[in-house]
Amino acid sequence: MTGSIPGFIDVVMNFNSPVLLEDNLIGQAKAAGKRVIFYGDDTWIKLFPKHFVEYDGTTSFFVPDFKEVDDNVTRHLDTVLKREDWDILILHYLGLDHIGHLTGPHSSLIGPKLKEMDYILKKIHISLLSKEKEASLPHLLVLCGDHGMSEAGGHGASSVEEVSTPLLLISSAFHRKMGNLQPPKHVQQTDLAATLAVGLGLPIPKNSVGSILYPVVEKRTMREQLRFLHLNSVQLSRLLQENVPMYEKDPGFQQFKVSEKLHGNWIKLYLEGNNSEVLLNLGKKVLKQYLDALKTLSMSLSKQVAQYDMYSMMVGAIIVLEITILLLLSTPKALCQNAAFEIPLSSSSFSLLFYLMVLILSAVHVIICTSAERTCFLCSISWLMAVGVMMLISALLCVIVALLTKTFENVRPSAQNLAASSSGWSELDLLILFGTLGHVLSLGASSFIEEEHQTWYFLINTLCLALGHEVFRNHFLGKDLDHNLAVEQNIKKNAKNVLQYKNDYVDVPETSKIYKASSSMELLPKVYEKWLQLASPWFILICCRLLRTLNQTGVQWAHRLDFGHWLTSSDHKIELSVLTCLSLIMIFVLVQRRCSSVSKVAMALGLLGVFCYRAAIGNVLLPWQRDRKSISKGIIEARFVYVFVLGILFTGIKDLLKSQIIFADVSIKSLGLWDIYNGLVLLAALLLRPHNLPVLVFSLLIQAVMTKFIWKPLKHDAAQVTIMHYWFGQAFFYFQGNSNNIATLDISAGFVGLESFIEVPALFLTVFATYIGPILWAIHLLSFLSSENNRSSAISHASFCYALICSIPVSAYIILVTSLRYHLFIWSVFSPKLLYEGVHLFITATICVFFIVMDQTNLIKP
Repeated sequence: MTGSIPGFIDVVMNFNSPVLLEDNLIGQAKAAGKRVIFYGDDTWIKLFPKHFVEYDGTTSFFVPDFKEVDDNVTRHLDTVLKREDWDILILHYLGLDHIGHLTGPHSSLIGPKLKEMDYILKKIHISLLSKEKEASLPHLLVLCGDHGMSEAGGHGASSVEEVSTPLLLISSAFHRKMGNLQPPKHVQQTDLAATLAVGLGLPIPKNSVGSILYPVVEKRTMREQLRFLHLNSVQLSRLLQENVPMYEKDPGFQQFKVSEKLHGNWIKLYLEGNNSEVLLNLGKKVLKQYLDALKTLSMSLSKQVAQYDMYSMMVGAIIVLEITILLLLSTPKALCQNAAFEIPLSSSSFSLLFYLMVLILSAVHVIICTSAERTCFLCSISWLMAVGVMMLISALLCVIVALLTKTFENVRPSAQNLAASSSGWSELDLLILFGTLGHVLSLGASSFIEEEHQTWYFLINTLCLALGHEVFRNHFLGKDLDHNLAVEQNIKKNAKNVLQYKNDYVDVPETSKIYKASSSMELLPKVYEKWLQLASPWFILICCRLLRTLNQTGVQWAHRLDFGHWLTSSDHKIELSVLTCLSLIMIFVLVQRRCSSVSKVAMALGLLGVFCYRAAIGNVLLPWQRDRKSISKGIIEARFVYVFVLGILFTGIKDLLKSQIIFADVSIKSLGLWDIYNGLVLLAALLLRPHNLPVLVFSLLIQAVMTKFIWKPLKHDAAQVTIMHYWFGQAFFYFQGNSNNIATLDISAGFVGLESFIEVPALFLTVFATYIGPILWAIHLLSFLSSENNRSSAISHASFCYALICSIPVSAYIILVTSLRYHLFIWSVFSPKLLYEGVHLFITATICVFFIVMDQTNLIKP
């Protein structure tokens, strides 16, 4: 309605649309006295309050509803089409969009919905034709979509299927073209506002960057055509002057000036009454010149549309960079055995450097805010908050300087210390270091961001190979042999005791027989466990390879069919039902080992409820269900599962409070953490689509295998275990079908068990369903470390490492995006990735706070 290109942040702002203050078509219509009626998506009512003489809104974000949301619009049609008290009627149907989000573009629900829309369109068209009279102006019926649909049913990326949508204009004013139909022309969505404004006799919105669709006016007289194009050209040239300092040199502006001069010559001939062929040829020349100027002006303005608040961006980047540098400087002391490090906050806050920095930054802030032509975020906040930001930057800078000074004073190691420190780096440490740096460097290329899942798949595969080599070396290069010798000596000692017992009391077997029997009995389980441990890295590799076939993600290979597409097709619902049932059984088997008896019952009933919910909404079939129709909306079944999720979480929180306040028992705290983990697993099983449940199963299976056969036997330190959890969490983010574009975001998970759109629960469920992999692996890390009593300060180490490993790529990426803000793919590739990183950083901060709360040995000396 504005004809302008939205900013990327509008992806977020759409969830709670504010009033649209920018000049727009609806506002112009109201100012001109036109009566506008609206039915449909209530986002329109939030954008244009008090603009409609009559309206009825429907909640746009309640995705599971694709019938009532359209029926609520259609029920008004018969009445409103008979009335004569309106000038503009806007109908926004949502059912087709909701079906796409729920089941994808190939769903069996698509066909009936399109037939329903076709019937509605026919009803409107016939009604408008019957109301037209010879003296009245012709009606215009506009049919369009605001976006397309990807193969997964989402939208928000830049694929052809998502950014292409039909635009159909139907009116008796248009002449029917006989003969073969020509292929439809490609136009910009921004062109619609300018075209409708001219057609309705309204001013073109001030910030519109679109041009009039010429086929709409091509049957008008030459004078009217040139008048329309001149109005559009003047509007675009003025917008160019406001946004481009050197607008006189812009090719579009120069073409406009030539067109305007030729237009003046044509008007002179026209007023002189010249009807010769000269007038006609000159008119055609002016027409072509105007169209070329409009096209060039529109392209120039579209490139200049991005306006960046560089001051606020630089301040944010500096704060993030300071925090990352502080974490890096604190690494040696934070990972020592005591996990205690000093942050000289008090001394830094009262130093001369601190006060000088506050004064300098405050002066810079005053200069920028009083001289800036455009408003910026930091200048719009209160002075008290702005001074607080300056003090934060100054304090962080002083702390960094103090730590650097202290580090250079203390770091005077001898050659022996240097050799010892360099030899302390294992192959696994080097892999973790170079893998992290490689991932950070890969963020500088748009192709690597689009295909980031390949980076994480490569890293975890390489990690498995390194672990396999470490396991092999552990068993066959001496450590295992020493352990077997100790076992044999222990057996011989026991045999001697038994022989002494024989001499004193009764007859017993010979010493050699005792030794052989005892030796075989103790060594057999060890040999069996050894081979399982040797096979575990290769088993994990196989699991990861199987998971890659489930969901094709990224951009380059997203069009290829995968196992998930095969499962979700309507022809394979029985296979999907069997797989879902087996997956839920496996989930119970894998998590019940650490559940209390009450939690086991709750988990079993909750998983049963998950299957019933999926059967209720038609994803899977129950054994006694003959037809394939859904039996309900699944509201009751989903809430049934939520009861058990909350029950398990409550049990875990109760144990945590008991361990922290009453008994101070580590075992009770560990049991509480495992209950919280199991409750989140049940919630994940409910929110994940049925074909993605194997992702959850393999995640639990890999965690169990690595815990028993890798982390415990090899005695990895907390930092190594933390980074391995982080890597696998990132890989599982992509295993479930996510990517770095908005189209793969499954918003349907935010409405499981809800009857209407409730902002906070819907947002929480959507974020949790998207980041199931990183969240579950992080909580598993905390539960695992808390159950290892021999690891002192392990949770503190884990919290620090988790914050550091997440901060490094985010800091680098913020600087990178700021420098590449004019890159061709800034909106389609870099900005969506930044949004995902921002949410992930918030989740990481929450997890680290939870880690600190759970750590009773956390010592930070301010």
